[in-house]
Amino acid sequence: MERNKLLPFSFLGKTGKVISLVGAGGKTTWLYRMASFYSARGVRVFVTTTTYMMEPEEKYRAHNIEEAERIWAEGRYVVAGKSAQGGKITKLDQGELEEYEKRSQVVLIEADGAKRMPCKVPADHEPVILPECDVVVGVMGMDSLGKPLEEVCFRVEYAEKLLKKRRDEILTVEDLGKILVSEQGTRKDTKGREYCVILNKCNDRKRREAAEKIAEYLKKEGICSVAIV
Repeated sequence: MERNKLLPFSFLGKTGKVISLVGAGGKTTWLYRMASFYSARGVRVFVTTTTYMMEPEEKYRAHNIEEAERIWAEGRYVVAGKSAQGGKITKLDQGELEEYEKRSQVVLIEADGAKRMPCKVPADHEPVILPECDVVVGVMGMDSLGKPLEEVCFRVEYAEKLLKKRRDEILTVEDLGKILVSEQGTRKDTKGREYCVILNKCNDRKRREAAEKIAEYLKKEGICSVAIV
């Protein structure tokens, strides 16, 4: 399987992976892009969450293993979770989770929530990464750059503490880099796991140049798998 040209991550050429997405600013979008990448190549993909995510399109939604087998047979990825309020799904019971994992070749998990904000510093109970996870992908929305913490950062009180800044101060390149490398930030609970970063929404020159500076900093900190998109 060739590697996805948009994401220079070695795990995208492999099956047998449990991949968790954390952070903010595009987790769900990239979760489904990766699911589509794998399923288009005949891989049985199971998508779920350990927190909450929106209900998927019905053609991907499995309410039991029998439905999952049918969806896989039709060449699509499977999304499963317990129904929750607000048109969302949440974490499956352990037995159900294990059954889906056993029958799939790749597991993709949304393991963090950010209320649609582009930046996040996790609370004490976050993210929710399963023991079997071997890859963590941290997502950061570059549209948070240059804006006050209180406008763009979920769990702003944790961001204030980590960055030693007030909530009305703006996020700098250095701040975003610090969040991504810190074990109190996006890198939390990644020890012993492959850690990759997506610098998302780099859709103008200023953001791309800032992302390149962040990527250079991450490389110095030993994080070499960085996608600027």
